[in-house]
Amino acid sequence: MVQHYSLLDLSPVPEGRTPADALACTLDLAARADVRGYHRYWLAEHHNMPGIASAATALVIGQVAARTKRMRVGAGGIMLPNHAPLVVAEQFGTLEALFPGRIDLGLGRAPGTDQTTAQALRRYFDSADRFPEDVVEILHYLGDMPEDAPVRAVPGAGSNVSVWILGSSMFGAQLAA
Repeated sequence: MVQHYSLLDLSPVPEGRTPADALACTLDLAARADVRGYHRYWLAEHHNMPGIASAATALVIGQVAARTKRMRVGAGGIMLPNHAPLVVAEQFGTLEALFPGRIDLGLGRAPGTDQTTAQALRRYFDSADRFPEDVVEILHYLGDMPEDAPVRAVPGAGSNVSVWILGSSMFGAQLAA
């Protein structure tokens, strides 16, 4: 049996350092992990946390994927209540177009922040209640769509993005199944 090793990175900002330093460390760690044969490198979304630099998760994923050659790169995860499903499908469809067969999209339903920051993100407290519908919507946008569909994720439609549901409850397990 082959063992696969993976990393989950929040791009931590050490005391006395800057977010730019943390992101440089993330890129260095990812490159080293790729050379050493790691299978997956995921980044987590958190907002308004001075000790974490991975708020713009899709952007960091693109930089990590550009500096690695073999391992899969993705989100562990995108906190769906903070984003419009179409935008997520477009972002990850774009990443998949640039780095074919290497992009993972992990979706979570927690806000990844406090209530004040959630409001600043223009998301509402019932957004988490829409999580199952939002997941279905993303899968729809990433799936095969007719050319004349009224709304399409470009790029994204028909892509090969691997979608994961992140969860720690029976609800998450049932949704993933």
